[in-house]
Amino acid sequence: MKTMTCKELGGVCDVKFQAETFGQMAELSMSHGLEMIAANDEAHIKAINIMKAVMQDPMTMQAWFSEKKEAFDALDED
Repeated sequence: MKTMTCKELGGVCDVKFQAETFGQMAELSMSHGLEMIAANDEAHIKAINIMKAVMQDPMTMQAWFSEKKEAFDALDED
């Protein structure tokens, strides 16, 4: 199990997520983002809009994904 924060995944807060794989970590982060949109959290909404822009370009998205996965892989197990 590894731990990353919302900020480490491109978000804006210190909420911690724990997962066995980076794919699971990304899912947890996405769920958190959707919760923050539902709560009308402006800081998270701005971060999500930035992420949406990143997702429009496949090369930029791949670079982001690779960077975050490398950070996840480098973490020690909890």
